[in-house]
Amino acid sequence: MGLLQRSRVLVRGETRRVSVSAFLLVAPFLVLVLLFSYLPLIGWVTALYDYKPALGLGRSEFVGLQWFEMLVSSRTQLEQIGQVMANTFAMSFLGIATSLLPVVFAIFLNEVRANWFRNMVQTLTTLPNFISWVLVYMIAFSLFSTSGLVNTTLHDWGLITIPVKFLDSDQHVWLTMLAWSLWKGLGWGAILYLAAIAGIDPTLYESARIDGANRFQLMRHITFPELMPTYIVLLLLSIANLLNNGLEQYYVFQNAFNKEHIQVLDLYVYNVGITGNSISLGTALSMLKSVISVALLVTANAIAKRARGTSII
Repeated sequence: MGLLQRSRVLVRGETRRVSVSAFLLVAPFLVLVLLFSYLPLIGWVTALYDYKPALGLGRSEFVGLQWFEMLVSSRTQLEQIGQVMANTFAMSFLGIATSLLPVVFAIFLNEVRANWFRNMVQTLTTLPNFISWVLVYMIAFSLFSTSGLVNTTLHDWGLITIPVKFLDSDQHVWLTMLAWSLWKGLGWGAILYLAAIAGIDPTLYESARIDGANRFQLMRHITFPELMPTYIVLLLLSIANLLNNGLEQYYVFQNAFNKEHIQVLDLYVYNVGITGNSISLGTALSMLKSVISVALLVTANAIAKRARGTSII
């Protein structure tokens, strides 16, 4: 065997060892994904039964596609699902419409020259992300309930005679939920963009400064375009999750006054499946949501690949 052939064999062997090592590194995470993301899909079978927890799946009646037919057979049911979908898409599109705010916030925060002030702002804006929605609602109740700090202050100043119903109202629910979501997630959403800014080639800034670019021109022509690939990936994921608004925020803020406009799909599935004691119907709704989410992801990925020539799947 010649020297060149032996070198090729050694390279192939080293490549295999690296591949095996890389697989062993990611194997525990693949197992976790399998256990928590794919194994629970076995529970979808309950959508084909009139599932009763006390009887178990084995003794529950098999009903086939009855629950799926029920979703479209009743006009009242269709109207309710239509309102739920309108709430879901409204919340999601408002989130997408404001998805550039973390980018802008990260860019301006990166331009702050005083390290102590930048660190303080980043810490204060990131901390709300680690507060549970239950505690957020406690803060909201303390401030904006009819007997909260805001109403009490306004009454003491003589500005109002009747308490303003900030929480017990069906007006501007979508915007209210958006405001709380931005307050909680703006700082955390900017972290990824700050990391991306740190990875930008410094020679780009040096060349632009030599050409006479000022700070705003650097942000506009270098920083912002360099963040766009990261933003596009996150935007695609957001589009794929149009139907996944989450449950906690809307669950803690819902009440009899705002239920019509705050009930998103995840909350509706919970109310139907757990509160309404119809686990099978809730599972059917969840299945449809997953199928639509996958379709949205594939569509968004195809549009991004056609427009930019890159994709994530």
